Amino acid sequence: MALLQLRQVSFTYPGAQAPAVHQVSFSVEKGELVAICGATGSGKSTLLRLLKRELTPMGQREGTILLDGVPLEQLPPRTAAFSVGYVMQRPDEQIVTDKVWHELAFGLENMGLGQSDIARRVAETAAYFGIEGWYEKPVDQLSGGQKQLLNLAAVMAMQPSLLILDEPTAQLDPIAAADFIATVHRLNRELGLTVLVIEHRLEELMPLCDKLLALEAGRLLVCDAPARAAAALRSHPCLLDAMPAAVRLYHALGGAGECPLSIAQGRRFVEERLREMAAPGRAEAAPGAAVGACGSGAALPAAGNGHVDHAAGTGHITPGAAGGTGDAEHAAGHTAACAGVAPSAWAGCAPAAAKAAHRQLPVAAGRPGHSSREGAGEPPALRLHQVYFRYERSGQDVLRGTDLTLRQGEILCLLGGNGSGKSTLLSLAAGLNRAQHGQVQVFGKRISAYRDQSLYRECVALLPQDVQTVFLCDTVREELQKAGADITALPFDLTHLMDRHPYDLSGGEQQLVALARVLALKPRLLLMDEPAKGLDAHARKQFAAVLKQLKAAGVALLIVTHDVAFAARCADRCVLLFRGEAVSEGEARSFFSENLFYSTAISRMTRGLLPGAVTVEDAAILLGGEVAGMAPLAAAGEDGAAGTAPQAAGGEDDAAGAAPQAAPGEDGAAGTAPQPAPAKEAAV
Repeated sequence: MALLQLRQVSFTYPGAQAPAVHQVSFSVEKGELVAICGATGSGKSTLLRLLKRELTPMGQREGTILLDGVPLEQLPPRTAAFSVGYVMQRPDEQIVTDKVWHELAFGLENMGLGQSDIARRVAETAAYFGIEGWYEKPVDQLSGGQKQLLNLAAVMAMQPSLLILDEPTAQLDPIAAADFIATVHRLNRELGLTVLVIEHRLEELMPLCDKLLALEAGRLLVCDAPARAAAALRSHPCLLDAMPAAVRLYHALGGAGECPLSIAQGRRFVEERLREMAAPGRAEAAPGAAVGACGSGAALPAAGNGHVDHAAGTGHITPGAAGGTGDAEHAAGHTAACAGVAPSAWAGCAPAAAKAAHRQLPVAAGRPGHSSREGAGEPPALRLHQVYFRYERSGQDVLRGTDLTLRQGEILCLLGGNGSGKSTLLSLAAGLNRAQHGQVQVFGKRISAYRDQSLYRECVALLPQDVQTVFLCDTVREELQKAGADITALPFDLTHLMDRHPYDLSGGEQQLVALARVLALKPRLLLMDEPAKGLDAHARKQFAAVLKQLKAAGVALLIVTHDVAFAARCADRCVLLFRGEAVSEGEARSFFSENLFYSTAISRMTRGLLPGAVTVEDAAILLGGEVAGMAPLAAAGEDGAAGTAPQAAGGEDDAAGAAPQAAPGEDGAAGTAPQPAPAKEAAV
């Protein structure tokens, strides 16, 4: 029996020209786990808020919503309040008390339960979710993952029949996000709980769900089993980009046979592909096919990076990149495909060819131009040397002997768990906090030497983790005009949002508006804290293209992110922070290839099979697939190819608008430059 039914549901916000949700109909059976995906602003959050009566936005709703056969508006207030549990995207927005134990009890107190019932429910909830170890802790001392788990536990203590989660992992690191999704799946399977989850990152969720529901511009595209839904979305590139890596690789290679959903299924799919390529009669053709794919413009060597001789019309690796190799090795160096696969898969191939191709993959991934400015005598954009920082005199060090160098015209991504010190490091680089020990230099000058806001006027801009803190006006148009942005040349299409209040936008839309506002400052050093959170897969690719344009203009970018796929696409180098120390650093490809947990899904899926593959595009090329229009790591838009936006599978649109320039801009808009009052970091 269906627990939830929607019949021709539409919703229009006041003053809107078009409905945010348009004639949506679907049903959810009891005990189902349903994943909901769609582009930023497609109506996902609006749709789910319509299911929680207390959170229904202002506007006009049409159609029928039935919960367990009863129209939602006819349910008694108590039933409506406690039958539907809702977990929001931002953990801090939902926590209302100061202690963990009180947060667990708060909803039960509002239900009017007796003390014995409250004590029993709190005890079993804390035990089930593994909260006993931090049961007495103040909430502001929890990590982001702990806060979100606390929100989930507090909701589940009220024993809802329907659980709704709106991008619950958006602010969690990859390991915490996977743990959270596993907990949700456990609730679904062990308790028979019906669950609806909005997610942009479907890697862990999609293999576990019963249905995948996709929205586009407020309309329902598909609501079906995951494999069938993925097949139906193949003609929608923006939504296909959101699918797990195994699904995207499957479609990039032609989509034959059963579609893999999980990493384990994807690994078996890759192994079968390699066996087919090594089959008798195909062993010699396989390398040629892969070379052909690379020669068509999808080569791992980056266009314009100085390693590929396009003038010769053959795509040969230049002597500088493949010097010392023989003719056979040099010919094999067209592509990394020969060495990218397990050696046994290339039976019949010349060993020298495999050896040469193996050597070319790291070369292709490199960014040879990122150190040219420093080599010419220009100082690094940012340098931290033996930096120590703590928020309280008697507290623990948040940063401990941290060293970091960011070159001009370089993209550096900071990764690490919640609470590892990433946002604190950004606050020091932005001058919001001062190190107790060590040096922080910006463009060769000690940060303390910048006076009277000159740091912000001359070179630095910060996009904070909570982007709502930069909004001061009543409409998006006013926000952008106040920041001095050219509305006709924005890097993203925001025209349909111009007359909306920033606080009425979805999380992803708020992120895009804040990005446009900060980019209007035209900084030389841009600090960004989780800039890709809330963005759909297509918007993340567009944003990555904008970052590459900024890099080509000489801007240095320091980006804190939990999105490893985003980092693999845009970063020159990556640094892993652990307990306030930079414990690992390297070029993006080698960084993700060497890591097991802080790595991309493709890297984990192809480990030992396709060495060096960290993106779907990499793997598709190495497997000889038709990948026209797909850009591997370090492809179009790198050094020497300024302004070239990377292409996505299925013909991703280029990022619109002109590349922001590196010239410093006046900070004429209050709220866009970093503010001097620091806030204590409970979870970085």
